[in-house]
Amino acid sequence: MFVVGVTGGIGSGKTAVTDHFAQQGIEIIDADLAARKVVESGSAALEAIKNHFGAQILLANGELDRPALRQTIFSNADEKRWLEALLHPLIADEIMNGLQAARSPYAIFSSPLLFESEQALICNRVLLVDVPVALQVQRTMHRDDNDEAQVQRIIDSQMSRQQRLDKADDVICNDRDLDSLYRQADTLHQQYLALARAK
Repeated sequence: MFVVGVTGGIGSGKTAVTDHFAQQGIEIIDADLAARKVVESGSAALEAIKNHFGAQILLANGELDRPALRQTIFSNADEKRWLEALLHPLIADEIMNGLQAARSPYAIFSSPLLFESEQALICNRVLLVDVPVALQVQRTMHRDDNDEAQVQRIIDSQMSRQQRLDKADDVICNDRDLDSLYRQADTLHQQYLALARAK
């Protein structure tokens, strides 16, 4: 399978891009969805998390209380390492299963941490959805109802815009309207079809 990795900082428009590729019949494997799937109610991973952190890490309906878990692991590096050791192999398996099951001419693997992790290694090409930082802040504040300082902290914790630009094979500049975004995606779609056929 020819795999195109799609990444970008918070508020860059990754979802708009991957949704457009999906409309062209391309299968999307999303790292965030894989991370949610491995901790669904009834999963072995959720049971292990409950046993380790206690039942208070669950919501009343038995699902994982993500904000509570986030707070716990970000205040304790050892707990963060324990959780990553449990989940990272399961998430990697879920992603690989999704890619192997894909039947479209090529597959897209969407991950916000494609470069920060080893995930870029499974991709034949990496597409960066790029946006100026000021626009990133503005869009994320509007979308998530976060204040500017909070959004800036998230951006500061991610790889810098320039580092991502240096590593990407392809770039969609998402600083205009959706029509512009789709035109760029359509051009790349044709290139990826040709590369996948040639592989």
